[in-house]
Amino acid sequence: MDHERVPVLIVGAGYAGLSAAMMLAWRGVPVMLVERHPGTSVQPKAFGVGPRALELMRPVPGLERSLAEISEGIGDSTRIAIATSLADPSPNMIIHGQDDFAFLADATPVPQIGAPQSEVERILRTQAEVLGADLRFGTELVSLEQDAVGVTALIRSGRTETSVHADYLIAADGHRGAVREMTGIPAGGKGELYRMHSIMFDADLTDLVRDREVTLWYIQNDTMTGAVITGTGVGAHVVAVNDSPTLGELTPDRRVELIRSAVGVPDLDVRLIDSASFPIGHILADTYRKGRVFLAGDCAHTMPPTGGQGGSTALQDGADLAWRLWLVITGQAGPDFLDSYDAERRPVGVLTADAQLANLGVRMPPEARIGYPEPMEDPVGALLGYRYHSAATLTEPGDDGSPMEDPRHPTGRPGSRAPHVELDWEGRPISTIDLFGSGFVLLADRHGQPWVDAGRAIRDRLGVRLAPHLIGGELKDLRDTWRRRYGVGDGGAVLVRPDGFVAWRSAGSAPDPAATLERALRRILARP
Repeated sequence: MDHERVPVLIVGAGYAGLSAAMMLAWRGVPVMLVERHPGTSVQPKAFGVGPRALELMRPVPGLERSLAEISEGIGDSTRIAIATSLADPSPNMIIHGQDDFAFLADATPVPQIGAPQSEVERILRTQAEVLGADLRFGTELVSLEQDAVGVTALIRSGRTETSVHADYLIAADGHRGAVREMTGIPAGGKGELYRMHSIMFDADLTDLVRDREVTLWYIQNDTMTGAVITGTGVGAHVVAVNDSPTLGELTPDRRVELIRSAVGVPDLDVRLIDSASFPIGHILADTYRKGRVFLAGDCAHTMPPTGGQGGSTALQDGADLAWRLWLVITGQAGPDFLDSYDAERRPVGVLTADAQLANLGVRMPPEARIGYPEPMEDPVGALLGYRYHSAATLTEPGDDGSPMEDPRHPTGRPGSRAPHVELDWEGRPISTIDLFGSGFVLLADRHGQPWVDAGRAIRDRLGVRLAPHLIGGELKDLRDTWRRRYGVGDGGAVLVRPDGFVAWRSAGSAPDPAATLERALRRILARP
């Protein structure tokens, strides 16, 4: 048997696994990923990459441009209709039209990405491999054991078995993955709700969808309950049918019948391409960490697709684990720093899963809505407005501990996403978001030079990657919004983590900025 050693082993090549592999490799951490399937998915699955996920991954050179390119031609409409079929002249409801996302132009510099998961996974895989990640498809996890110093996994490819010892393991093997069960992590939630059958097909729907600005249709008629996704970006459309006692055997003829019912054209010329069956569930892991094993993506939070944030949440999980593991593996943070992953990401997973469960209730037939929670008042604002509360953020006196804030009116409070502010850097327009990702960033007011000097000294003393910047020095505030959006006054400063979240803030100057900043960093990084 072969034996191999790697700092991080990832199980699963979906959104969470690929984003973790790519971001670890970009940060120079050797990583191995194993996936039992021969390649990434061919089904479109999730659509779009949320702005928060893209902000986390955009430091990888060329990634944002590649995602924007595959998004071209798919359309940036986010309209959702509830109808009896695509031919229904008067859909019952339109949800989340493009105007609902208009605030994003002032909240983030990243573009809206409407690409299907199959294409996004292909790009993530390519980027990870180019950066040096060891991706092994057609390889399954057989068993794992862990102790105080690492994880030992047995993997199998064909008839070849290999023992891999890793410092840490990321479980990204989906809702049916084995790692959560192997580690004995319990899960709650409403469980599996029902099964859905996805049918990819090709047909000319031009006359039905032209000028209607709808790409996702929730269908409710006498033949079926489900959805139709048009303009998938993979040269096909998808009908997703809810399982039911009357559904019958899904023979090719039955699939064509269901497609025609969903489209509303009895004699529609249909070419079947692919089909898959999967559960719709609401399953929430009780913890995202057990020892040196971390859960990410669907094995941590399986949620209904209604709301479209499951994929982006998984991408965030993977990218989020990457920067935390990097800090610990390189000695910049203490081992206890990793506890912040569960403390911060699990509430976001629960919030998102519950919101999508509520959306599912709204979009189901009336008789099936009993027992579902009410939808969030502002689901769009939650894209960028959730807050973290853990030892890795230093809460200010008087903080109300709220789990969310309105991203249209950012505060710069610790635990919140660092706001987008347009800056000028030596004649080049940039965003504050462009500064984040490679390490910690210290942003100081134009009278905060003592903070900048302290940041440079502490960076060298602690061996922490930290870039101090003076707003009003080399960085010019183009619209005079920096102080207001970050909540600082004369001589104040803000410390932003590699994930673009505010870790600490001083509204003004301090008698001893070096001592103040060092105490803050040591607490955040779990260093004595």
